Amino acid sequence: MAARAGARPYEARVPKILLVEDNELNRDMLSRRLSRRGFEVVVAVDGEEGLALAGAEAPDLVLMDMSLPKLDGWAATKALKADPATRAIPVIALTAHAMRGDREKALAAGCDDYDTKPVDLPRLLKKVEALLAKRA
Repeated sequence: MAARAGARPYEARVPKILLVEDNELNRDMLSRRLSRRGFEVVVAVDGEEGLALAGAEAPDLVLMDMSLPKLDGWAATKALKADPATRAIPVIALTAHAMRGDREKALAAGCDDYDTKPVDLPRLLKKVEALLAKRA
């Protein structure tokens, strides 16, 4: 059977993305846009829920807001990367704080990439696709 036109090279199944975002408008907009592009999206509203869902859902990638209640994205990412069960899951940091040094801080926390808000979807999708293809 031939591969479907436009199929991602790593796609044997629908990729699952865990979106950890506390802002309802950002969460709804981004989850809808990702779903329309063929991703399964699981949503968490804070860092604690993000950690729990990462373990339970085994996502292919995490989009992590860095300014979260309960447990911020920096600490949640460090915990994900410290756990052997979740350490291989790529994490893209999402932040409205595009200050000098934030990219380096995100990478030091264990994020695999970094993107700023408001989200530029084509740019973010390139990063998502690149990390998913690496993981395949």
